[in-house]
Amino acid sequence: APKHPDPAPDPASAQIRIASIVIIVTMIVWIGASWIGGQVGLPTRFAFLFDLIALAAFFWALVVLFQAWRKRQTKKD
Repeated sequence: APKHPDPAPDPASAQIRIASIVIIVTMIVWIGASWIGGQVGLPTRFAFLFDLIALAAFFWALVVLFQAWRKRQTKKD
C-alpha cells in the first residue's frame, strides 16, 4: 500500500527545522569569519561585529524555538 503524506504537517516542525538550519549555518559562518578575519588581519572591531551578528541569529533561533515549543504545548491541551 502506498504511504500517504501527513495531511496536516505541524507548523511547529517547520519552525524548528528553520531554526535548526539557522543555528548550523550561523556556527559555520561565525567560525569561518573568525578564522578568515584572523588570517587576513582584520581589526578587532570586525570580530566583535561577527560576534554580535552571530548572537542576534542565535537569539532569533531561540525565540523561534520557544514559540514552536509553546505551540506544541497548547496543542497538547
